[in-house]
Amino acid sequence: MSLSHRAQRPLDHIVLPVVDLATARLRLSALGFSVAPDARHPFGTENACVYFAEGTYLEPLGIADLQIYGNHIRDGLQFVARDKAFRFRVGEDGLSAIVFKSDDAAADHEAFVAEGIAAGDLFRFSRTFQREDGSEAEAGFRLAFAADLRAPDLFFFTCERLLPLSPPEALMAHQNGVTGVAEVLIGEDNPMEFEPLLQQLSHCHETEIHPHGVTVEGAGADLSIFTHDHLRARFGIDPPATGRGLVGRAIVFEAADIGNIADILAKNAVQHETADGMICVPPAPGQGVTFIFKEA
Repeated sequence: MSLSHRAQRPLDHIVLPVVDLATARLRLSALGFSVAPDARHPFGTENACVYFAEGTYLEPLGIADLQIYGNHIRDGLQFVARDKAFRFRVGEDGLSAIVFKSDDAAADHEAFVAEGIAAGDLFRFSRTFQREDGSEAEAGFRLAFAADLRAPDLFFFTCERLLPLSPPEALMAHQNGVTGVAEVLIGEDNPMEFEPLLQQLSHCHETEIHPHGVTVEGAGADLSIFTHDHLRARFGIDPPATGRGLVGRAIVFEAADIGNIADILAKNAVQHETADGMICVPPAPGQGVTFIFKEA
């Protein structure tokens, strides 16, 4: 099947390793986000998600139980194995994975195998989450993992919802007015080397070539790879110490009122820079990459 005839894979969520969930909750709240209650995975990690009305979310990821976490690494579960590798190579805070929505993760896994980018086995699990009335419900997922050996610090997977995850509407109403993720910025010395990989993963055939990189125009959110020099000059993002390969560097959010965000950041004494109608917030404990806010 040609790329132009394959259904696009929209962005589902972004995995953000954090030093611990308490630190992440404090930081994200100071930025004006509503943060969901802590939820545990059966493989030793835990999250406190930030959900958006347009259907994407952030997944701050902590380690809840080192023994269970280690057992699943030994069993070969890529999700935790790559989380451990990321924390070793990059640090306790950052952006480790980009996740796409899927209606059939098993088919995605077969496609990843055929394309030579599969990373581990198809994986299925469930976890509890809190409904709006405070009661608990179960959400189920099936994941198909993909990676490129040239890029050890960023991996990808598709996520099929087997049991629906329906966060309370109150959690999608953020003080900062953010409605969703507009773009994910990735750094690499030679962006065009990885443009085919992003097209494979997203099934998006609309691309924009820039002097300093490439943007794959996704369904809802774009994925852009820029040189580290450009990211530093444009957004003040220093190059990573890890060398070549894809590295998640920033998330761009859309909001109704940039002035409101500036007021929130000032009130909470959050360092930020304003330029060209955007607000850039540099990384901090609990926020491992630059957050960029722009008006929708």
